[in-house]
Amino acid sequence: MDGDTGYLPRLVEAEIERAMGIMGAVSLEGPKACGKTWCARRLCKSEFSLVDPTGNFSNRRYAEIEPLLALEGEQPRLIDEWQDVPGIWDAVRYSVDMDGGKGKYILCGSSSIDKSRISHSGSGRISPVRMHTMSLFESGESDGKVSLEKLFRGDLRTETAKGRTLNDLSAMIVRGGWPGMIGSDPDAVSSELYKYLQNACSIDAQKIDGRRRNVQGLMRTIRSLARNESTLANLSKIAEDTGEYETDPLSSPTVEDYLDVLDRLFLTENQFAFSPGYRSSLRVGKNPKRHLADPSLSVAALGMNTASLMEDPNTFGFLFEALCERDLRIYAQYHGGNLYHYRDYKDREIDAVVEIPGRGWGAFEIKLGTNQEDAAAENLLSMRDMMVRNEARRLPDFLCVICGTGDIAYRRDDGVFVVPVTSLKP
Repeated sequence: MDGDTGYLPRLVEAEIERAMGIMGAVSLEGPKACGKTWCARRLCKSEFSLVDPTGNFSNRRYAEIEPLLALEGEQPRLIDEWQDVPGIWDAVRYSVDMDGGKGKYILCGSSSIDKSRISHSGSGRISPVRMHTMSLFESGESDGKVSLEKLFRGDLRTETAKGRTLNDLSAMIVRGGWPGMIGSDPDAVSSELYKYLQNACSIDAQKIDGRRRNVQGLMRTIRSLARNESTLANLSKIAEDTGEYETDPLSSPTVEDYLDVLDRLFLTENQFAFSPGYRSSLRVGKNPKRHLADPSLSVAALGMNTASLMEDPNTFGFLFEALCERDLRIYAQYHGGNLYHYRDYKDREIDAVVEIPGRGWGAFEIKLGTNQEDAAAENLLSMRDMMVRNEARRLPDFLCVICGTGDIAYRRDDGVFVVPVTSLKP
């Protein structure tokens, strides 16, 4: 932690620095309050903010008149919430083109711009980097004794971990990975996150492209996503579920538009399907697993808290899975990889797949309690054997069960790793 500001270092910093060594600018994207500005300030020498209220928002007014003014300052230069003046994007692209400099600007944005409002995609000049809420390792709630890198090398040694209770895990899920909320009362945070969602629907969604959208319809869509957290619910399922009490569901085209808006506000994450590459006729499903940007948003949308989550084991299980997959996504990204899920047309499935180019892929089953460990390991072994029989081009490099309440990380006699989520790191 930075003693002066309370800043907790973020894993995405390494990716930003790599991109700045190659590209002229970086576009740091993610949901509001995930820590983009704090992070970028650590890497920049000057700042221009479009949300600075000084002089009745004079920065914004000047930038609208002459976007190049936003670029004047010591480099690397942070330009915060640049999407409020889309001309800044083209100005940055032009500046990079003029001298070919590296790492000149970091653009921070909490919504994606309507591409029709800019003249150039920025490809080859501006590198997009996605930022998420904090993983348990970043917030200090994972001891980091087991790394994803170690799992790929297969050299996990038995490690003791600090045991976590269901109450502990419930608090982590409800509070979420919002850097400004670390150390706060989880239930108080959840109340604020409900307001966060309301503001996203009533303010941010309304100005993203100038179209007015029904606020309650957007909130109903978010609640439907929350009820279907960590599932393969398709568009028609989400639309049907917006009926809430089987009355007046939203149409599929409307829900599709709302999902697009939420995606552009970085409030949703799709965990896409993985295919190990079959030569056989076995078909692999293509539907993504749906998540809100942080499991805490699902809790807030459903009006739950730590106590009600404890009283609903089914919802607790899905949200714990979302917590683990949030962290796996962040750890995979750190290594240049991606997070997927697997499900075929015979409904055989793997909760999470992490693929890292040049290293291969690992399969994860996620279980809240250690009492489910044997069944989870058996499923992973069965899936691997099935892939062998069906001549999969790529077999998993390792199999791992992530658990919630365990206090030891180890390799089972059958070769399957068992790791508490509060011991994972990249």
